[in-house]
Amino acid sequence: MSKITIIEDDVWMREELMDILRKAGYEVSAVTSFHDIAHQIATLAPDLVLLDINLPEQSGFEICKSLKSKGLGPILILTSRDKLQDELHGLHLGADDYLTKPCNRDRLLARIQNLLRRFEGQPGLIDGGSFSLDPNTFTLYKGTHSLVLSPNEGKILLALVQNRPDLVSKKALSELLWGTEQFIDENALQVNLTRLRKTLRQLNLEEQIETVRGQGYRLRG
Repeated sequence: MSKITIIEDDVWMREELMDILRKAGYEVSAVTSFHDIAHQIATLAPDLVLLDINLPEQSGFEICKSLKSKGLGPILILTSRDKLQDELHGLHLGADDYLTKPCNRDRLLARIQNLLRRFEGQPGLIDGGSFSLDPNTFTLYKGTHSLVLSPNEGKILLALVQNRPDLVSKKALSELLWGTEQFIDENALQVNLTRLRKTLRQLNLEEQIETVRGQGYRLRG
C-alpha cells in the first residue's frame, strides 16, 4: 500500500483529501504542525507528498525546494493559485506535478497513480538503525537533524548500511571508491573513514562504525 502525506493547513480540505485517498486504498498521513516540515517528511518517508503552497510559517515553494534538496518526493502541488507563473515556478523548484483547486477527484487520483508508477522502484530512505540514509543524495537523517555526506563518505556509509551487521572488507571498499584494489595507498581508505567518523560525530554517531583489525569495517547492529 502506497503512503501519501498531505501538507495542507485548511482543516476541511485536509480531511476531504484524506477521505478521498483512504477510499482509494492509500495509507494517508497529514502534517498538522508547520514547523520543520522537511524533517517530518523524512521521518514519515511517504511514497508521495501532496503539497499546498499557501501555508503558515513557510511557503509551499520553500518546502518543495527543501524536500527536493534532500531527495524526498515525488511532490504533487495542489493549490488554489492558478497563475501560470506559479505553476512554472513550482515545477522549476522540482515539483513533479501541479494541479489547481478545486480539482476533480478522478483527475487527482489519476495524477497520483501516474507519479507513483513513475517513481516505483526508485530507492527511498534506507534504515541504518539509529539513523536513515538517502542513497541518492547521501543525506543522513537522525531525528530532526540531517547531514549531507561527501560522495566518498556516502558510498562508504551506504555499503556499511546495506551489509549491516556483516563486515565490509577493505578490498570491497577500495573497489567501491576507486574501481580497483590495486595501487591504492591503504592510508587513503583510512583517511576517508576518519573523515566519515568526524562527520558522524556531529550527530553522535561516530561509534556506529566498528573497525575489524586487518579485515575491514562494519556498522554496529
